Amino acid sequence: MASSTFVKPNTLSSPWIGQRSGAHPSASTPPSRVSFAIRASAYSDELVKTAKSVASPGRGILAIDESNATCGKRLASIGLDNTEDNRQAYRQLLLTTPGLGDYISGAILFEETLYQSTKDGKTFVDCLRDANIVPGIKVDKGLSPLPGSNDESWCQGLDGLASRSAEYYKQGARFAKWRTVVSVPCGPSALAVKEAAWGLARYAAISQENGLVPIVEPEILLDGDHPIERTLEVAEKVWSEVFFYLAQNNVMLEGILLKPSMVTPGAEHKNKASPETVADFTLTMLKRRVPPAVPGIMFLSGGQSEAEATLNLNAMNQSPNPWHVSFSYARALQNSVLRTWQGNPEKIEASQKALLVRAKANSLAQLGKYSAEGENEDAKKGMFVKGYTY
Repeated sequence: MASSTFVKPNTLSSPWIGQRSGAHPSASTPPSRVSFAIRASAYSDELVKTAKSVASPGRGILAIDESNATCGKRLASIGLDNTEDNRQAYRQLLLTTPGLGDYISGAILFEETLYQSTKDGKTFVDCLRDANIVPGIKVDKGLSPLPGSNDESWCQGLDGLASRSAEYYKQGARFAKWRTVVSVPCGPSALAVKEAAWGLARYAAISQENGLVPIVEPEILLDGDHPIERTLEVAEKVWSEVFFYLAQNNVMLEGILLKPSMVTPGAEHKNKASPETVADFTLTMLKRRVPPAVPGIMFLSGGQSEAEATLNLNAMNQSPNPWHVSFSYARALQNSVLRTWQGNPEKIEASQKALLVRAKANSLAQLGKYSAEGENEDAKKGMFVKGYTY
């Protein structure tokens, strides 16, 4: 195993990495500069190549990794039963859209989808590969109540992750996703932040050891009536912890991707922030916390409307950034598709065109060239759901 070799002879060193709260019990670090050696896995070169492929100009990620239960809610919204056939039909519609690879570089799949095929027998993995889209896989096992916290959650799934990741790699997956959440109204407590950061770091290290680029996603939930300044404060705290533990776990930053929340006011705050304000606060947070070695920042939409998520992304790409700043959207890419499809086989082509409209809009936003002119009213409707679960 090549785990004893270094990616580079130098170490990762950061002046802020020790300035954190709630260190993991196993960590003993002074509040000064801390250095860590970043070790490579046997897959180092491939990890870097995969991350760069996903973080390619004008493209982003289509997230269709909803659990069967959540996918069932989406299907129920258009009057369809939650059956494997209906889930397969919907995901086939998405993954066989002609021209999708022009705007989408990666697709996050649920385990069921990774092993599914089209009705003609072509695997979904091959559909993606043929479109120059990298297949990804959701590997966490969901959220559970965190004992000792302020009604907060922790993410499960580390048990057996190495063996599952190895199997996903054999099936064709090349990157992974692990979603944990942080609630601003609940504190967040030091315990919850620590647990989120440590879990993400362990998952990232295990993923890299098995050939999968880890998407690191501590979602700062939109729930709450707090101002944007409070979101910024929490986001900086969370990402400081995350990068400390990534370093402690010898995660190679060139072989990861981030999936952060945008820095916005709470969904129930009396004032909405403009795209320019969201961009300013979000980029401020990223520049303070994210090393330029990270190839890509793939934002989640988190319940924003389709148009809002695209406008905010566009505002962040009005000047050069140290990283590829793009999207990893689920609802903000799929909402129009579901409304168009309605489970009608005769509307598949129209539904795929609706997907391309949203994908192209976000592609332009990644390039800083999007205009909201001509957006329909449905695209402007918010999709925030209080206490939303995947």
